[in-house]
Amino acid sequence: MQITHFNDLLTAARQQPEPQRLLFVFAGAELPAGSTPEQAAQFEAGQGGALVPLMCVDKTAEEVVSFASLAQEARQFGPPWAMVFVAAMSDGPDAEAPLQRMVDDIKRGALGNYIPFNTAGEAVQLG
Repeated sequence: MQITHFNDLLTAARQQPEPQRLLFVFAGAELPAGSTPEQAAQFEAGQGGALVPLMCVDKTAEEVVSFASLAQEARQFGPPWAMVFVAAMSDGPDAEAPLQRMVDDIKRGALGNYIPFNTAGEAVQLG
């Protein structure tokens, strides 16, 4: 299954034989210190910058109704975000350590194990 929107991922998670827990790290974009004027201009145009984890949460696939509901909840309880990174795991084990690993990976720029979605719920390619 090709995942082009968050709701595709949600459907796939619900179809798994074992219940799934979805891990979310919401990230903002910021202009790093020492950026060049060209980088600053690109950032102002909505491109580039550094991703900064802002908040994280885990939910079962059944707890998430849709991307719209997830985004609404994130806007209600957290700061403005630019992207959300998602991973899935079998439900049951404690999600605290995997969530912390995700946050650390995003800080390091190691994004290959996660699916990033923009604020419209569309899967995006980074890099």
